[in-house]
Amino acid sequence: MELPRVAQTLLSKVPDRVVKRAQNLLERLPVVGDRVREERRKLVEGLREQVRKHRPTDLAFSELPRAAIDRQTLLATLRTLSTSESPQWRDGRLSGGVYHGDASHVGFLDEVYSLYSQSNPLHADVWPSVVRFEADLVAMTAKLVGGDAKAVDDEAAVCGTLSSGGTESIMLAMKAQRDAGRERGIRHASIVAPTSAHPAFDKAGHTLDMELIRVPVAADGRADVAAMKAAVRSNTVVMVGSACSFPHGVVDDIASLSDFARSRGLGFHSDGCLGGFILAFAKEAGFQVPAFDFSLPGVTSMSIDLHKFGYAAKGTSVVLYRGRALRRHQYFTSPAWSGGLYATPGFAGSRPGALIASAWAAMMSMGHDGYVNATRQVLETGRSVKAAIGRIPELKIVGDPLWVIAFTSDTVDVFRVLDEMSKRGWSLNGLQSPPAVHVCLTLRHAQPGVVEAFERDLRDSVQAVRDVPPSKDGMAPVYGLASSMPFKGLVGDLLSSYLDALYDA
Repeated sequence: MELPRVAQTLLSKVPDRVVKRAQNLLERLPVVGDRVREERRKLVEGLREQVRKHRPTDLAFSELPRAAIDRQTLLATLRTLSTSESPQWRDGRLSGGVYHGDASHVGFLDEVYSLYSQSNPLHADVWPSVVRFEADLVAMTAKLVGGDAKAVDDEAAVCGTLSSGGTESIMLAMKAQRDAGRERGIRHASIVAPTSAHPAFDKAGHTLDMELIRVPVAADGRADVAAMKAAVRSNTVVMVGSACSFPHGVVDDIASLSDFARSRGLGFHSDGCLGGFILAFAKEAGFQVPAFDFSLPGVTSMSIDLHKFGYAAKGTSVVLYRGRALRRHQYFTSPAWSGGLYATPGFAGSRPGALIASAWAAMMSMGHDGYVNATRQVLETGRSVKAAIGRIPELKIVGDPLWVIAFTSDTVDVFRVLDEMSKRGWSLNGLQSPPAVHVCLTLRHAQPGVVEAFERDLRDSVQAVRDVPPSKDGMAPVYGLASSMPFKGLVGDLLSSYLDALYDA
């Protein structure tokens, strides 16, 4: 059931508890309730089947083996599994996911990891080199995005820490902004963010007891500046913009938004998790991009993932702050514990020093010129993919993206196109509001022949959708259900069922 846009907008404002109550009432109705439950059962089973068909069948242990398994046997098994899973990402058929992927680069990072596999920056006296690596990573990243980590003035210094990924960086930044607000007497803080901002902001709001005010985006996928300003309340402590947004790959008007936030005495977080390491080098690579970083005086915090276009191993991100005082709100200290004095910079206690060392090695081995060259390759590939999509009449690109390119259609079901592309070996991302599909381009897509294969398979997928009746298999039915706002509680249940399926032994 697809609702008119106006109805969806109105229903999106209905509190979750009201929608859940209505859903429960619907399920208790005779006949209707049975049909809803049956449709849900079919969808859940379909999701479980999606998990089952991709899971290895020759390796399963639901309990610990009594006898030790020979290490060489285990290594042989793991090599087989890893090798079987690599073609899709290695050959450039995965949206995002693997951002560098060159065998020599990966092998180098693996070597560095092995040297520091036992290290833990919690023990700064035992592994001082790891602590230094982290400080270097923060300083280098701050410099790339308009900051000066060496500034003597505490309020002028752009400083930060490493985290395990973009979600943790965002949550740490929101905690710091929340606690800074408490110093100003704001007890129950709110965040104002566009609907395109990452779900990590929802997770932060839920976990940190902060209200997240979501604001609809403009037609080009960018944050609606006027609507964002109007959404600010007396308890708002921080506004959010994306550079770039995950769904449509567009950069919000960070300059206007952060300037307004500064005029109101609010924090402003520029989320550069996905785009920071591209945008920082784009101008040198020959591409014009808007200001998005600490060069704008209103930006007070940023998140930037090293494990994306910083080309580090998975599990490394940087969170940055304007001023050491704001960073201190991220810290946790326990001066009265019977186990001794305890302090951590973020949520985690022990952290993998090997990831920090390999991230440092990644940046050192790339160098400034290496990042510029890699950025040029990714953005030139983006240009080619945009042209390829433009040659398919049934599709249209959302907004004006550079390398994360979303397309929608007025004539074919793009979610069915997504399923057809999956059948041809592509792993793309489905989007909502509007229904769309995107591909996040990386160095894997810059390989010869990848863009041509993408255009050919996309054209064939559109043709298949146009000529063949819809199927109830794949993700198209789930995305179709998700687009109907009254069923968002049901879709949440389906997503929880999917997560359950991942853990079924």
